[in-house]
Amino acid sequence: MIRVLIVDDEILMRSGLQRILDAEQDIDVPATCDAREAVGMVLRHRPDVVLLDLRMPGLDGLGVLGLLRARPQPPVVAMLTTFSADQDIAAALRAGAAGFLLKDTAPQQLANAVRVLASGGTVLSPTVATNVVDGYLNSRKPHPRLDRLTDREREVLSLLGEGLSNATIGRRLTMSAATAKDHVSSIYTKLGLTNRVQAAVVAHQSSLSSLDTIGQ
Repeated sequence: MIRVLIVDDEILMRSGLQRILDAEQDIDVPATCDAREAVGMVLRHRPDVVLLDLRMPGLDGLGVLGLLRARPQPPVVAMLTTFSADQDIAAALRAGAAGFLLKDTAPQQLANAVRVLASGGTVLSPTVATNVVDGYLNSRKPHPRLDRLTDREREVLSLLGEGLSNATIGRRLTMSAATAKDHVSSIYTKLGLTNRVQAAVVAHQSSLSSLDTIGQ
């Protein structure tokens, strides 16, 4: 069972998302809360995935993300936003968010996104992926350290660009999930990256994968 915590300042939005996800047999939303309660709720319920509103009064989504990422074994966090070109999306991805979703994402797409996040994949709403990439690195040039990667690591990076989990990458390349994870860690080290979203963007900018596949 995938445990999800929803953090949003709007009660109606929280309850709507909770109803959608609780309708899925493999997803459970034990609680929803606003920004002030987020850290306490994470400690109490130990969710696999946190859906976090980017724009909230007082302590906003970036502030909550920083608090969660600073804790040992933080949950996977995806940002929720109303705007396809929110200026803080790039900052959230740099801070360690595993992706972002528009609040008007279709119910089944939302459930599928949660599954991808829980499996270690990344989620970028396709309708705004171009804005994210342009705002995130603002460059179409290949990564300057790309030549440090082995051929196998390039293959893994290409699949990271598709938002795939370690298990799926392993199946694609006929290796174990643990071996795929080792390759991912090596890619991070060699390229100076900190998360899968950064790797996905690098894969796109280095023409190792198509932007259209990120998060699908």
